[in-house]
Amino acid sequence: LGTDGCTMTGRILPAGEARDSEPWASGSKTAAATLLLAPNPSAWTLDGTNTWLVGSPGSGQAIVVDPGPADLVHLERIVAQGLAVDSPVTAIVLTHGHADHSAGARLLADMTGAEVRAVDPEHRLGSEGLVGGEVITAGSLEVRVVATPGHTSDSVCLLIESEGSLLTGDTVLGRGTTVVAWPDGELGPYLESLRHLRELAGENRIQRILPGHGPLLLNPGQVLDGYLEHRRVRLDEVRSAVSRGITDPLAIVAEVYAATPKALWPAAEMSVRAQLAYLAAED
Repeated sequence: LGTDGCTMTGRILPAGEARDSEPWASGSKTAAATLLLAPNPSAWTLDGTNTWLVGSPGSGQAIVVDPGPADLVHLERIVAQGLAVDSPVTAIVLTHGHADHSAGARLLADMTGAEVRAVDPEHRLGSEGLVGGEVITAGSLEVRVVATPGHTSDSVCLLIESEGSLLTGDTVLGRGTTVVAWPDGELGPYLESLRHLRELAGENRIQRILPGHGPLLLNPGQVLDGYLEHRRVRLDEVRSAVSRGITDPLAIVAEVYAATPKALWPAAEMSVRAQLAYLAAED
């Protein structure tokens, strides 16, 4: 994985997924968030990376979340969309550093003069990082940073508090489940992040999930319950394999992820290694 950004280990549909008949495509998805779908679809990135332009039309400010690949046409569309609603790009925020989310950030910064904010200093352009609990503004719109390590150590989600929209990067996908990108990603922190998001959903602070790949999800509580249950089941399957003397990660992938397309087995192997490390820490 490294910085290449693979995201998914299967095609399991979490409960609550929006099942619109129309294909997932660019356009306004909420009052505050507009999707600009990057042209990088694959088995690893679903329809492509979801670049989100966040702000209020006419506010004079917009936040770009995950500019995606270094594709000039895509980046020009982002700039044009901001100008079209009189909200030029004033900040670029990365949910994490994988290349399918971040590779275009520096070029977009050159095009707009905006700083790049990220947890990982290597991905920043400017002096400011991201800290859980802090609020980033675009005009009067407030976006709260929610620290959610696990998929990667630098993963964050972003909560648009006024409308309850949560931008999740690769922490939660619009289809399937995400990889725990071992060794940078770890299962223990990922489970804690999911539980924290579930608490926010239970407090009715999250109304919808705007993921980094795939369509928005309209029932966040059920989705997060499904993610936690999926992790519990997978962990039990790996635990069972280990108890029978199967300890080679590739052998565990072949057994536990047999129904997953083989093109995604490298991602599954990372999750298995994260699960093995988690189980070892339990002993």
